Amino acid sequence: MKPDARVHSTVQLAEHLRNSYPAGVYVRVFENHHGNQAYKELLRLLDTDNDGRLSPEEKRQARIIIFGHSWGASETVTLARKLEKAGIPVLLTVQVDSVSKGSENDALIPANVAEAANFYQPHGLVHGRPLIRAADPEHTEIVGNFRFDYSQNPISCNGYPWFNHILMRPHTEIECDPKVWSQVEALIQSKLSPAVQVSVIAGPVRAH
Repeated sequence: MKPDARVHSTVQLAEHLRNSYPAGVYVRVFENHHGNQAYKELLRLLDTDNDGRLSPEEKRQARIIIFGHSWGASETVTLARKLEKAGIPVLLTVQVDSVSKGSENDALIPANVAEAANFYQPHGLVHGRPLIRAADPEHTEIVGNFRFDYSQNPISCNGYPWFNHILMRPHTEIECDPKVWSQVEALIQSKLSPAVQVSVIAGPVRAH
């Protein structure tokens, strides 16, 4: 799926944030296999003096939020871990029905992340990780592992391919559940301030 596919809630939320914070907030969506591109873009944004390297002060000033769904949620943690190796802090990561991709570990949140939240549903062939934990609880607060169940209260999802509805309906339902994304947006907005430069990377869109 392309990052401009508006059927995806990640894309819709990114667009809403961009419109709500036209100044001081940078919002961009990357596909889940473009994690390296997202990382390079973050380094470029943080390099405020354009000298080609990040000073300790530029790293301290970083205000980064990363969120995603499915493989994009897994890539969210991978990107945060890459930023940790570079000594760059992350304000918040949000995973929605996170599905581990390859050898990625989407369960253990690195210590450079201040807060992390996990939203998941337990049903279907494709379902999210039910539990995330902090590598270092003294530095990372797990806001919650929030469970959603659509077996009794299905969500109508329009605009998705037929196989989404047949093969991974619950996984698609959590992606298009407005209650989930209103909570995600509230978490993100709690970290945004009009007076502070904030970089927001919309976690890569799903690609199942």
